[in-house]
Amino acid sequence: MREHHRLLAAGKAVLVLLVLMAALSVRDIGAAVGIRIPGLPLSSFGGSSMDNLLAVLLAVLAALALRPRDGRIRLAGLLGLGAPGWRAPCLVLLSTAPFWISSAISGRISADLDLRALLFTALLFPLAEELVFRGFGFIFPRRALGWSVLPACLVQAFCFGAIHWLGLRGSDEAITVFCMTFLGGIVFAMLDALNGYTLWCGLAFHCSLNAAWSVFDLSGASGGWGWINNLLRFACAIVAVLVLWRTKAKREAVQMGRAEAA
Repeated sequence: MREHHRLLAAGKAVLVLLVLMAALSVRDIGAAVGIRIPGLPLSSFGGSSMDNLLAVLLAVLAALALRPRDGRIRLAGLLGLGAPGWRAPCLVLLSTAPFWISSAISGRISADLDLRALLFTALLFPLAEELVFRGFGFIFPRRALGWSVLPACLVQAFCFGAIHWLGLRGSDEAITVFCMTFLGGIVFAMLDALNGYTLWCGLAFHCSLNAAWSVFDLSGASGGWGWINNLLRFACAIVAVLVLWRTKAKREAVQMGRAEAA
């Protein structure tokens, strides 16, 4: 019986890994086996929008197949879609202000800035990635499959980095992009864990950084400013984690005080 449980847990872990690696490549996989999946009927971002939509659909279907049958926690909760309040996400947004300031100083407003494109690149696509990688890849294994924090965090972060690396393989920037997205995946997961295993703090941080990269053209921010911007990304992440850590500690202290008073 114990061996059966181990094999079942291993099978579920493999399925999680396969879903994370395949989620954003469903159309490519379909094309490889002769199935053409068209993009959404949009003037721009039609293909990438369909990729993200299919990724979320695949993650949700996998979660439905793997979730515990006792039904104590709804699927939305298992994927991090609870509602713990807006205070923590707002604090995370504030923590990204130094990166915005640095980007405004070192770069310039993007010449092809488009509010519609900003909606996709700074909100809809990050939301899809957070649902897949942090919702299904981190929160779901923690809450539904009983994974410990470290493997749940590292597996999704590695897959998140690998997917971005595959998109740029052969480019001089591929390794840099892998490292940045791998570390980003760890940061987003930490923020989500500190906010009660919900997606909103990681999403706020992800959206804010993506928005800054879309609003400002940082291609000329080389030399010292390039290093400063990279360091500020990590500094903002550290500040966000520390702020949420402190907020969580205060909240737990208040709850403990109320319990003792009762």
